[in-house]
Amino acid sequence: MLNTLESLFKLARDRKNKPVEGSYTNKLLKDKSLSKQKILEEINELIEAVEKNSNKIHEAADVFYHLIMYLEANDVKIEDVMGELNKRKK
Repeated sequence: MLNTLESLFKLARDRKNKPVEGSYTNKLLKDKSLSKQKILEEINELIEAVEKNSNKIHEAADVFYHLIMYLEANDVKIEDVMGELNKRKK
């Protein structure tokens, strides 16, 4: 399970360092406005799917993907986020 998330973080970093022409991932990483727009759109779609009890898994996956790309596009490192979460343990 965590391997899948790690793969997405690796993909984001790899594409950021070595762009692939025509890649949707690279489009999100390059265009911060698009990345922001997509994460907001995907979160709203997830909320709607949960409320309607339909397509929740698909929409949640979209949120994870777009959030990872948004964070990477804005130089927010997952290691720092995990460190912050770890500090919050009680």
